[in-house]
Amino acid sequence: MDKARSLPRGRLARLAHLGWLVGSVGLNTVAAGAREIGRGRRQGLSQLLASADNLNQVAGRLAQMRGAAMKLGQLLSMDAGDLLPAELAEILAQLREKADALPADQLEPVLKEAWGEGWRRRFRYFSPRPLAAASIGQVHEAETLDGRRLAVKVQYPGIRESIDSDLDNVAALLRLIRLVPDEVELAPLLEVARRQLHEEADYSAESGHLAAMAQLLEGDGRFQVPSVDPALSTDRVLAMSYLDGVPIERLVGRTSGEREAVAVALVELALREVLAWGVVQTDPNFANYRYCPQSGRLQLLDFGAVRRFPAERRHALRRLLQAGMDNDGARLYQAALAIGYLGESDPAFYQETICGLLHDAFQPFRVPSYDFGASALARRMSERVLALRLERRYTRMPPPDVLFLHRKVGGLYMLLRRLRVSVAVRDICQRFLATLQP
Repeated sequence: MDKARSLPRGRLARLAHLGWLVGSVGLNTVAAGAREIGRGRRQGLSQLLASADNLNQVAGRLAQMRGAAMKLGQLLSMDAGDLLPAELAEILAQLREKADALPADQLEPVLKEAWGEGWRRRFRYFSPRPLAAASIGQVHEAETLDGRRLAVKVQYPGIRESIDSDLDNVAALLRLIRLVPDEVELAPLLEVARRQLHEEADYSAESGHLAAMAQLLEGDGRFQVPSVDPALSTDRVLAMSYLDGVPIERLVGRTSGEREAVAVALVELALREVLAWGVVQTDPNFANYRYCPQSGRLQLLDFGAVRRFPAERRHALRRLLQAGMDNDGARLYQAALAIGYLGESDPAFYQETICGLLHDAFQPFRVPSYDFGASALARRMSERVLALRLERRYTRMPPPDVLFLHRKVGGLYMLLRRLRVSVAVRDICQRFLATLQP
């Protein structure tokens, strides 16, 4: 964990930080241009703006601001990573792992408001140094007087109130300093970020999601979900049982059998969430999964971004999945219409491109075993999307719940690729679909 840095609070203070960033980027750009001229070289403005100094300034300032500013950087690195300058994508990817920690003088008032004066007397131990810090809050380890080990998630002060203004200001900043290519559409990312942040900032709702998921997974020994301590939880502080697994990426160094067992569990869990339960955790951050080597259990964390899918939507998605598995273009088209990917009056080139994207997405479902570790599927799909955006002639946004589902599925593909596994996705899916009511 890097050293703590104060969180700028209030709309004007946060706007001032972004204004400082614009000025700093401008000065860096002028200096970089002068250096290049001194070396007898000339670079275009876009190359100067994307200098290492500027990119590090942007990432560092977003990490200090946390909240919506940081979340938009995370989404850009995940959802538009193949379209960004390579240096910017790499630096923004760091925002998926950590934020700056909150200093003690800003942490103390939050805990005092939640638990009252003398709150430390409720614990044998409360670590002042967070285990992790993210866009909305940070997590501390604690031990209660009766010996229970807890992970306590503490929301940054004022972060909930800054969501909407932060998103608008950061989007304007990224366009102003031209670090994001014109073909990257910020509007859908802004909408995803806005919805997700408002949901993640309600810790009372997350407490309910945790309880619901624990109930849905009851009896399945492959998974573990933290239990909530209601006496210590509020809408801005969430106290949960501590799960001491390791980051899921550590599985890369373990046996193929362990990796494949976890991969099968992840695929089955996603199918159950989307098609059976209609309760979907849509944040694909790898940090939301941990692995316990002793028990072999997959530990599921962070249920702030949960979406509910009604039966009608689940049935339409099931029809789309079945058509994609069967490589049936006509049924795929009809399912895409029903879900809202397409309209009957959409131009032919647009319909063909979207159906091609959907066809690509179901490639792992059409083969006996799919090698995610060697897959170039994500890049091929990004190239299709880029080609469509460059047309600049027509676009249609899918429904908001489908946008969240894209992030769920895309994050799962990325995780399976990171684990370097081959998975019999088609067989898993066929067995699962046979258990569902027609």
